[in-house]
Amino acid sequence: MPTPLGNLRDITLRALDVLRDCVLVVAEDTRVARRLLAAHGITGKPLLSYREQNAAQATPSILARARDALVAVTTDAGMPGLSDPGRELLVAARAAGVAVEVLPGPVAFACAAALSGFPLEGLVFGGFLPRARGERADALQSALGAGATHAWYESPQRIVATLETLAALDPAATVFVAREMTKLHEQQILGTPQEALAALERPVRGEITLVLGPRAASKSRRSSEDVETAIDAALDAGLSVAAAAKMLARERDEHRTELYALVAARKSARSGKPPRTS
Repeated sequence: MPTPLGNLRDITLRALDVLRDCVLVVAEDTRVARRLLAAHGITGKPLLSYREQNAAQATPSILARARDALVAVTTDAGMPGLSDPGRELLVAARAAGVAVEVLPGPVAFACAAALSGFPLEGLVFGGFLPRARGERADALQSALGAGATHAWYESPQRIVATLETLAALDPAATVFVAREMTKLHEQQILGTPQEALAALERPVRGEITLVLGPRAASKSRRSSEDVETAIDAALDAGLSVAAAAKMLARERDEHRTELYALVAARKSARSGKPPRTS
């Protein structure tokens, strides 16, 4: 069951029913769960810590209790299993024949994506961005070229470096940074990576969600030399003629049929074979 992102009043009535009726509360951090229970007048509940570090040891005893009684699984904030402990326990429960039910409720990336105002058709959630600088840059570069809105969770220790990387990759990118959502010091920032860096409160603290809007399509026609370079890059990446034409049409806002002919001709020129005709 999900727990509030910050404001403890955001819990659902059904979630409170479960917390009152359960025989055990499995929590990412028992201190956080205890505060939530106390805020709603729920006392005397046994709590068991369940984290990545102790999951293997804790799982058998949790499943043993859940076979014949109601057990509630919570994380510190949001939905268990979404970049938080919970997925492995769910998989183990299903494998053991223990019934599992999900309660709807707060999910940070969904709230931040809605707040961003970006188009959400094809929204991609990437969990936490990679810690390694190069892998993080690769993930951001891939998202910039995907044509869809992307959302990630990010550490307050790394968000500055992440925004700096985005600024280097595409200074005109549009980002939305949501920090400490639903809490007293909530901050919402919409703008370019540099604008977000300038507005971000320092030192950076709290939970952060980063949303990257889709790159605006360019309306300008590019030179034939530039087109040829883009086609070569697509073919070098192993794309088929059809896939390369589709990708380039989306990126360049040009007709797919014309690009298909250009890609086919370029592929034939590279191979030394005449283009196929139908």
